[in-house]
Amino acid sequence: MAATIASIGECMIELAAAEAGPDLRRLAFGGDTLNTALYLARLGVAVDYVTALGDDPYSDRMVEAWRAEQIGTDQVQRVPGRVPGLYMIEVDDRGERKFFYWRQQAPAREIFGNDRTDELCGALLKYQWLYLSGISLSLYGEAGRDRLFELLRQFRAKGGKVAFDANYRPRGWSSVEVARREIGDQLALTDLVLSSDEDESLLHGDSDMARMVARIHAAGPRLAVIKQGAEGCTVSVDGAATRVPAPKVAWVVDATAAGDSFNAGFIAATLDGHPPAEAARFGHRCAGIVVGYRGAIVPRADFLAAVRA
Repeated sequence: MAATIASIGECMIELAAAEAGPDLRRLAFGGDTLNTALYLARLGVAVDYVTALGDDPYSDRMVEAWRAEQIGTDQVQRVPGRVPGLYMIEVDDRGERKFFYWRQQAPAREIFGNDRTDELCGALLKYQWLYLSGISLSLYGEAGRDRLFELLRQFRAKGGKVAFDANYRPRGWSSVEVARREIGDQLALTDLVLSSDEDESLLHGDSDMARMVARIHAAGPRLAVIKQGAEGCTVSVDGAATRVPAPKVAWVVDATAAGDSFNAGFIAATLDGHPPAEAARFGHRCAGIVVGYRGAIVPRADFLAAVRA
């Protein structure tokens, strides 16, 4: 089956605290757009992942795991002599997490600036949706983002739709001013925005929800979702905003990938024809499952059983 959506970004090796103790580490993999792609695939959406990896054993394991999850890997570049980035997660007693990265030489940073870029861009024009994030944008540098934005203009001119999670991480950018400008340029090429109150506050120094929504719509997108953690989210269509509360979660173990899984649920429900408020409720349901487990990726059988219950 041809993929409906291509998810663009970076997957890294993940080292998270093992249950046996904080100084022991569990090896896994993760990255915001990969997490969303994985949960989309589990929800029955045909999705391909777009990135670059090395030719090392860890890259091999990633590709094998993605294929086992029915994520398409035709757009995954393999670069000889390179290795993926790495990050470590520290989680506090409330389930909140901090990330520490080793990723400057990761090949995923070069997919819009290497000798395969034209071929990749041609392939991406064939999808119905493209999905990316602020973290994706921060990887590529100014020239890479210019090439990406050119692709997005062509893609939308052909009738494609773009979904974007602002996912602002200050360490990925040279300054907040650069991030604000580049994310603003991205919003002008976006149909569905999946941001958060934290992202908007960090980017714009503004905690007023009405202004957040108005600013996103003024940039061009007609559909905006602003996630508010355990409080739920605000969904706005052409400025008509609806508050969608999140159901209570009995036990939060780790908030890693909560927003990414919400995005997957929202997009999957939207593709299935559900209106935005219903899509948000399904997104909350997916996120509520994920926060009950350590790490970004919930065991497949557990996730599927919970989402169908």
